[in-house]
Amino acid sequence: MFMSLEKQARIGIIGLLLFTLVAGCSQPLNKREKGALIGGGLGAATGAIIGASVGNPAAGAAIGGAVGAVGGGIIGDQFQGVENRQNAQQEQLNAQQREIRRQRQEINTLKKKKVVKKKTYEYE
Repeated sequence: MFMSLEKQARIGIIGLLLFTLVAGCSQPLNKREKGALIGGGLGAATGAIIGASVGNPAAGAAIGGAVGAVGGGIIGDQFQGVENRQNAQQEQLNAQQREIRRQRQEINTLKKKKVVKKKTYEYE
């Protein structure tokens, strides 16, 4: 009826890992995380194939997965950096366009005031 302490510990660790996986995926992945995930998967698959030819697919998959995850993370980080720079540039452009619109409105307001003043001087 009762489980051994070792079995309870295993179930607890598995439950904790499942909780971590579910909680970690509650938000969408950014480019860095996607790159690491894809690189790790491709690296593990490639490593397993190469490892199978040598006689140890598990070791090949582990090594390939680790190398792929690091490589994919680096590439994803570069893509994330490019996206961040593009977003910052777009925000600067938007701010400059807002300032240009504001200044144009101010110029038009000043032109209208100048025309009114000229007309008042002409009638006096």
